[in-house]
Amino acid sequence: MDHITDPTDRRLLDEFQRDFPITRRPFQVLADALGLDEAGVLGRLARMRKTGRITRVGATIAPGAVSASTLAAVAAPDERLEEIAALIDAEPGVNHNYQREDSWNLWFVATGPDRAHVNDTLARIAHRTGLQVLDLRLVRPFNVDLGFRMSGAARHVPGPRKVDCTAMQPGDRVLLQALSTGLPLVADPYAALARTLNRDEDQVMLRIEALHAAGIISRLGVIVRHRALGWSANAMVVWDMPAAQVDTAGPALAALPGVTLCYERNPVESVWPYRLYSMIHARSRGEALEVLSGAVALPELRGAQHKVLFSTRCFKQTGALIQPKEAAA
Repeated sequence: MDHITDPTDRRLLDEFQRDFPITRRPFQVLADALGLDEAGVLGRLARMRKTGRITRVGATIAPGAVSASTLAAVAAPDERLEEIAALIDAEPGVNHNYQREDSWNLWFVATGPDRAHVNDTLARIAHRTGLQVLDLRLVRPFNVDLGFRMSGAARHVPGPRKVDCTAMQPGDRVLLQALSTGLPLVADPYAALARTLNRDEDQVMLRIEALHAAGIISRLGVIVRHRALGWSANAMVVWDMPAAQVDTAGPALAALPGVTLCYERNPVESVWPYRLYSMIHARSRGEALEVLSGAVALPELRGAQHKVLFSTRCFKQTGALIQPKEAAA
């Protein structure tokens, strides 16, 4: 477990996981807030990226806003686990792949510019592994704003934002893909990004502002690697309940302190009955189970059976695939 002990690093990660400045010298804004110089901020972020504490400074995109995605799982035999995980990781559209404690032991997110791309990814994985692939499509999110506080202070999580997909303009997909990959850690990242896209810096910043205001960019800021920062006891808890109960159970579960993600997904008949999903990210298994006890006690979840799947290993964690490279050229 790797705790952040430097108080300035803690503030940097606490205060800038969202609402990253959209201005010509954004890292200078961070420096002014932290009492540092611009080079000092850039150096700290570069060091934390190199050591795996953060993945990038960039954007997360609202699920389904401009691309397609699904949560998927396979039941890999123990003796083939490494082989199958590597086959899954090799797919460009797979942006997360975790081993979890269950017979369905490899859980991954498949992304792409449209549903056909995601379907093709799942079909290839099924063919190459010879395994059934659970396709657990998102119905609705209750909380998908994943952020972590380094301090003990309570984490304020904004409610789900309304997404206005009509704000999209030609060229935005390429821009969103670049932001999902991450801004360059230089003094003028928007200018550097604009140069790679052969666009004007002011135009790029205006489009980022518009996409953020429209909810298409759900979060712009420092994207951390939670396991590397001490949140090593991470449990996906799935709940079996009638669809009508999700209407009240989802918002109640999403509001529970310690629940970091919450959403409804389609079940798979006769195989996987669970509709409501929640993530608990904690520093110890005991702490995670305390949060789960609070969830079980919620009156809105009364009568719902649940299953707890602790993650044991992260095979892959990157940004979503929005625009394939061949299409971006």
